Amino acid sequence: LTNVKDTEMKRYDLMHQINGRGTYMVSKYCLPHLEKASNPHILNLSPPLDMSAKWFAGTVAYTMAKYTMSMCVLGMAQEFADRGIAVNALWPRTAIATAAVQNHLGGDEIMRLSRNVDIMADAAYEILTKDSKSFTGNFCIDDLVLHEAGITDFRKYANVPFNELMPDFFVPDDTPVPDEVKNS
Repeated sequence: LTNVKDTEMKRYDLMHQINGRGTYMVSKYCLPHLEKASNPHILNLSPPLDMSAKWFAGTVAYTMAKYTMSMCVLGMAQEFADRGIAVNALWPRTAIATAAVQNHLGGDEIMRLSRNVDIMADAAYEILTKDSKSFTGNFCIDDLVLHEAGITDFRKYANVPFNELMPDFFVPDDTPVPDEVKNS
């Protein structure tokens, strides 16, 4: 995550080729297969579209790349609705313990303040098993998806139990937090 001055154009191009172009291209070329599926879904790991300046300041290139993926959700959900193809986004409320977090966002300290990857896997499962004809165009937050599915104990998702969790980028300030999430 770098500011404008420190973002080399080579890195900018790579972020946009992977995130924006990659999302568009994979969606486009999977369409023939999705059209034949009984419950077709596209699920992007991209944030809700919140145009608050705080999400852009200091990380314009990265924010643009992730928001391009989210714009694909918005447009493709509408475009593919008549074919019954769901297009949704999933985003974590907190940092997730991944190699990217370990290597680029703060090492072991941030890993201790993160949830494990299981929360995203479980939330993705819940989304991908919903009816594609009726659940599309949504920007989902991991723990809200699981709370709506009846999960009430989120402690198993903490990378280090009982540690304070670090909020992730791009989660709008007005995103509800169920009591079960606050207390675990």
